Amino acid sequence: MTDTPASQRPDFSDPLAVLYACHEDMLAQCEALEKLVVHIREHGFDADTRSRIAAAVQFFTTAAVQHHQDEDTGLFPILNRQSLKLADIVFRLRKDHEQLHTLWDVLFLDFKKGPALAEDDAFADHVAAFCGGYREHIKRETRELLSMAQHILSHQQLEEIGRAMARRRGIRR
Repeated sequence: MTDTPASQRPDFSDPLAVLYACHEDMLAQCEALEKLVVHIREHGFDADTRSRIAAAVQFFTTAAVQHHQDEDTGLFPILNRQSLKLADIVFRLRKDHEQLHTLWDVLFLDFKKGPALAEDDAFADHVAAFCGGYREHIKRETRELLSMAQHILSHQQLEEIGRAMARRRGIRR
């Protein structure tokens, strides 16, 4: 997560801002994963490594999953019905989500290797593929979809998406 104070983070009354903020968090987590690769090379599998892995697992198994669900079940279905162009963009972004989940599964298995991870040359490649995939996905999603969504979605649709996002996290609004 970013270091933005909770009081300055967007809330579910502005669901698109929440999605943008989560993208920033994802990019920060990718930077942390890339630093983890360097840390393991320099220090091996130590307590700091375990802590960094725990933080990545926590984020990518909760916040990132919820984010993808927000898009897949809330945002994408609405935009998918707007035009063939948007339907094509949504299709590609859903494929990205599938690929990112597959890449995460590989990293998650790497993390289970424990101290043997320090000797695993493929780990750096797995992190690079995962983070590169996320960066490209976020860039495409931001450029091609979220900017259009701001102009297409009605106030009522945004409220419904925001309520669903809050419910997914156990927050009542």
